[in-house]
Amino acid sequence: MELADLNPSALMRQTLLGMSRNTTLRQVIEQAPVSRDVVKRFVAGDATADAVRVSADLVDTRRQVTIDYLGEDTQDPEQAAATRDTYLELLSALSDAGLTQDGAVEVSLKLSALGQFLGRDGHAIALDNARAICQAAANSGTTVTLDMEDHTTTDPTLAALAELRQDWPWVGVALQAYLHRTEQDCRDLAGEGSRVRLCKGAYKQPESVAFQDKEDVDKSYVRCLKILMQGPGYPMIATHDPRLVEIATVLADKAQRQADSYEFQMLLGIRPDEQRRLAGAGSRMRVYLPYGEDWYGYLVRRMAERPANLTFFLRGLATKG
Repeated sequence: MELADLNPSALMRQTLLGMSRNTTLRQVIEQAPVSRDVVKRFVAGDATADAVRVSADLVDTRRQVTIDYLGEDTQDPEQAAATRDTYLELLSALSDAGLTQDGAVEVSLKLSALGQFLGRDGHAIALDNARAICQAAANSGTTVTLDMEDHTTTDPTLAALAELRQDWPWVGVALQAYLHRTEQDCRDLAGEGSRVRLCKGAYKQPESVAFQDKEDVDKSYVRCLKILMQGPGYPMIATHDPRLVEIATVLADKAQRQADSYEFQMLLGIRPDEQRRLAGAGSRMRVYLPYGEDWYGYLVRRMAERPANLTFFLRGLATKG
């Protein structure tokens, strides 16, 4: 296919994916002081100590935290084990700092980073690694949420969730409102003790499985949120959209939910003033906090998967709230 045949969105996506694989460009960007200053807003840092420090700062402002250790391109079982061990180290450090009490700081896992795609044994490898992390979280007094990636990972992730919840019924999962299937998934997962993070979805998905129009995605989000709010589970409302935040508040009131029976979630660095407002008003507000040396790949791939994310991050840089 010639570049002239690509629409602007596809061309931008190809360009960003090329940037994510360009090691020379990566080194230039990573070493530029302005890049590091920009990244600090969206990524806690490279090391576990950075994640613990930023988490402590957020908890001091009455916000809660879920931490994602960056690294999705797992190539072998050793790399998956290294990711597992980093989470174990993180949970130990958080516990030592007194940050895991009552689930103030929990962790988010991408099963792909734990070995999900490593051939026929991938599911078993990822599940074993996730089990070790869930046990460490339980020992520390906190929880774990499974992230969701592109639509091909939905069924294996939900299968892993079912297995993990046999031992740790508090394990949560993310669902993406732009997928046609998510309304039914919400019905299936809205039971007692279930924890569901509802987000719009960041990955570019085909029309056959996902709504393409923003209005349709928003409508799906509200339908899914109604199901979760009316059920006995624990909804986690992951959105920066002011209108959806307002709708969620209204639905919670209609369902006569207590403030501790659901929570809002937003990304580190996005709408921090609104995060503080919600926390100050008595709502549970949890910040999704990524960290790790793979911050470059994380940011560029998020923009490539859905080029509208580029506007999202640039808007976040241009505004403090």
